[in-house]
Amino acid sequence: MKSILNPVAFGVAGVIMDAEGQVLLVRQTYMTGWRLPGGGIGRGEPAEAGMRRELQEEVGLAGGTARLYGLYSRRVWWVTHITALYIVEGATVNFQPNMEVRAITWARPQTPPPDTAPGTLRRLAELASDAGPAPHW
Repeated sequence: MKSILNPVAFGVAGVIMDAEGQVLLVRQTYMTGWRLPGGGIGRGEPAEAGMRRELQEEVGLAGGTARLYGLYSRRVWWVTHITALYIVEGATVNFQPNMEVRAITWARPQTPPPDTAPGTLRRLAELASDAGPAPHW
């Protein structure tokens, strides 16, 4: 009964970093602002595998190394969302506009583009300051 009254959704996001320390941001087809790529994982799917699948689907991610940076929670209506954020380095990106992502850009964490989503701004500020992850998205 508790899961019906307090549902939890688990998702993943990736900070894809290039050799110059820039981060890949996406402009989704269904939301405003620049954001980190990511999405939901399937039932029983390991978090890193889900992150790699989502980033491959959204931006054409291939290869690279991934490490878990932090776990974040946020409440959206009655659902608690938990997001596992990974840092991905040494990967290649072969982006083609698709049903989820219409554009990408590369930006330094210290100087995000205008119209970057608030949660993404907070994540970039953490990366720029080495503050470490906050508990909430």
